[in-house]
Amino acid sequence: MRLFPRTGHDWPGDIVEDTIQNLRRSPHCASEEYEKETILEKPIWKQLTFHHFGLILSATFGALAVAIAFFLVLRHATHYLKPYEQKHIIRILVMIPIYAVVSFLSYLYYHHAIYFELLRDCYEAFAIASFFTLMCHYIAPNLHEQKEYFRNVEPKNWVWPINWMQKCSGGETKGWLRKPLSGLTWFNVVWISIFQYCFVRPFFTLVAVIAQTQSRYCQGSTDPRFAYLWVAVFQGISVTIAMYCLIQFYVQLKDDLAPHRPFLKVLCIKLVIFFCFWQSWIISLLTGKSGPLKASEKIAGPDLRIGIPSMLTCVEMAIFAVMHLFAFPWKPYDLRKTRSPTQAPPGSIPTKDYTRYAHGPARALLDALNPWDIIKACGRGFRWLTVGVRNRRTDPSYQKKLEPTPSETGYGQGPTFAGNGEAAMEFTKFGKASDKTGSEDSDTIGLLSHAQTDPYVQQGSYHVADDRSYGYYSSHSPPSGAQPGPEYDLGTAYRGRNG
Repeated sequence: MRLFPRTGHDWPGDIVEDTIQNLRRSPHCASEEYEKETILEKPIWKQLTFHHFGLILSATFGALAVAIAFFLVLRHATHYLKPYEQKHIIRILVMIPIYAVVSFLSYLYYHHAIYFELLRDCYEAFAIASFFTLMCHYIAPNLHEQKEYFRNVEPKNWVWPINWMQKCSGGETKGWLRKPLSGLTWFNVVWISIFQYCFVRPFFTLVAVIAQTQSRYCQGSTDPRFAYLWVAVFQGISVTIAMYCLIQFYVQLKDDLAPHRPFLKVLCIKLVIFFCFWQSWIISLLTGKSGPLKASEKIAGPDLRIGIPSMLTCVEMAIFAVMHLFAFPWKPYDLRKTRSPTQAPPGSIPTKDYTRYAHGPARALLDALNPWDIIKACGRGFRWLTVGVRNRRTDPSYQKKLEPTPSETGYGQGPTFAGNGEAAMEFTKFGKASDKTGSEDSDTIGLLSHAQTDPYVQQGSYHVADDRSYGYYSSHSPPSGAQPGPEYDLGTAYRGRNG
C-alpha cells in the first residue's frame, strides 16, 4: 500500500514542484473581502441600528475618557514643578485620549480601521518607555545619579520563566541567561530591553502601513507571503521582552518605590495594553470563518470585527481615565500644598527650595510631547549594547577590593580583581577620553561613565539633589548594597559627611 501514489515522477519531486507552483500563484487575502464590506443592518429597536447604537456608546464613553484625561493633563501642565517626572506622567496620560479617539474613528471609518489601529498601537511603545523612565526618575532625578544608585543594588534573579530556563543554560550564575553580577549591568540590560521596543514598534508599523497600501499586509493571515505574519512575530517578541523587563524592574525596586504606589501605576499601563490586545485577538478568532460569531441582518460583519472591540475600548478608557486620577495625582506638585521633606505627609513629594513652577502650561505640554529624550535613550541603549557591554567589567561595581597602582606608571587607580580571580578593570592611561566634557546626562556620557566606588564620595565636588529624600537616598539613609568600609579607605569620609 502506497501512502504517496506515483504520478509519473517520484513523489518527493512532485511535492517540491507543487510547492513551488503554489508559491508562484498570486496569494489570496481573505481580509480584503472584509475591508470592502459595507454595513447594512435592520433596526434593533425602532429606527436604531446596532451600528448607530455602538457609535453613540463609543462617543459617550470616549468623550468622557478624553475629558477626564485632559483635565488631569492640564492640572500637571499648570503645576509643572518637576519636569523630569511630570513630562513622563503627561505622556502616559495622553495614552487614554489617543486610544479613545482612535477607537471611535476606527468604528466610524471602518474601511480604514487598520491604519488607525496601527498608529494607535505605535504609541504603546512610547507609553511603556515613559513609564520606565518615570520609575527611574523616582529613584533619582537624572541618569548619572541613577547609575550611581544601581551600582549599589544587588540584582535579584530573573522572574519566571527565565529562572526556570536557567536550569538548561548553566544556572543562575553561568550561561547566557545568568543573573548579572553588577547592579549597573542589570540596569543597562533592562534599559536596552525596554527601549528597543521604541525602535522595533514604529519600524514595523511603518512596514505594515506600506505593505497595506500595496495589498501585501493581509491582517490575520498566516501566509508567509504576506507581511502580517512577520510583523506580528517581531512585534510580539519585542513587546514580550519589554514587558518582561518592566515587570523585573518593578519586582526589583517595589520596596524603594512604595511611596509612589508603583503597583497601581503598573496596573494602569498593563491593563490598557492587555485589554486592547487580547479582546481584539479573541474577537478576531470568534468572528473568523470557522468561528461561532457570524454576521446577521441586525449585526453586520464590520460591527462584529471592528465595532465591538472599538466600543469596548472606549468604555474601558473611561474607566482607566478615572484610575489615572488616583495613580498619577497632580496635587503633590502643587506649591501651595508643599511641605519640607520632614513635614511632608506620606505619599507627598518634598519640594524643598522650590519657589515657582519650571514652565507655563504651553511650554510644559511642548516639553512633554517632545520625543527627543526617548530617541536619545534608545541611542544610549544601543551604544551600550554594541560598545559598553564589552567594557562592563571595568566598572568598580564588579570589584571587591581596591589596590593602588604605582603613580610612576602613569596609570590611574583601579580594582585588580572581581572576587573570582579575574581582572575586573583594565588600566587605561589618562588621555583623550578623560578630557571629554559634557553634562551629566548628555549624549557624550555613556551608560558606564562616571565610574566610582562609592556614590557618596566623589573627587572634587558632589551635587546633592533636593529630591533625595524620596525614592532615592538621603544623607541619612544610604541605599542597600555594598557599603564603604576599611578596604575602600572611604569609611572616614562617609562618616564625616553624615555627621
